[in-house]
Amino acid sequence: MDLGLNGKKAIVCASSRGLGKACAAALAREGVHVVINGRSADTLDRAAFDISNGAKGSVMPVVADLNTQAGRDKLVSACPDADILVNNNDGPPPGNFAQWGEAEWRAALDANMLAPLFMIRALMEGMKERRFGRIVNITSAMVKAPRSVMGLSTAARSGLTAMCKGLATDLAPFNVTINNMLPERFDTDRQKKMAELAMAFKKISMEEARAEIAESIAAKRMGDPSEFGDACAFLCSAQAGFISGQNLQLDGGTYPGLI
Repeated sequence: MDLGLNGKKAIVCASSRGLGKACAAALAREGVHVVINGRSADTLDRAAFDISNGAKGSVMPVVADLNTQAGRDKLVSACPDADILVNNNDGPPPGNFAQWGEAEWRAALDANMLAPLFMIRALMEGMKERRFGRIVNITSAMVKAPRSVMGLSTAARSGLTAMCKGLATDLAPFNVTINNMLPERFDTDRQKKMAELAMAFKKISMEEARAEIAESIAAKRMGDPSEFGDACAFLCSAQAGFISGQNLQLDGGTYPGLI
């Protein structure tokens, strides 16, 4: 299927690795000119090289910290007329509600609610004028199935989800969509860290920790990041113009709820 994206421009935040990188790669294969982002120049350059292999679109790396206004300005300046924005950022670590102070809460809100909202605000007027825009927020399965241990992530990303639900209605007449992708247990560095935590806490091996993670998924495996990237590319496609304000679960069938 031709997704109608050849020649479009995209900013994919936090895309030097993991799910962000997978999204950037999928878009670049469709002919999108992609700006990728990270805080480490070396890691970002390696990602740009990897993404460029087999890509029809160009890849521009931009070293910037999304959690600062200066970093966001630098990223927007690299592609002020972006047709596509994929919001992504590192999530806060798991923890204990009783131990989180103001600093932890502010850091979570800055990274996982305010930073993506400011990126949307910077780019949405141009999308409206051009009558094409695709905004995808990478959030978390915990938005719809909260657990207290992931409360920092859940709270910040749920706030982003609520704000974007209202914005989706405002932007729909201009062919600008906003959707959220809710991943659960994809085989990325994040899951490696979660496995390492399980190893330390339960005194088990890496193989055992990874097996426990896979067993927690209905599909009995972790997701492949490329599956996530391809789903993102479709949400950004011309064909997806009638899909907006939605939360797409990508969890191997694990979510037990009806809606």
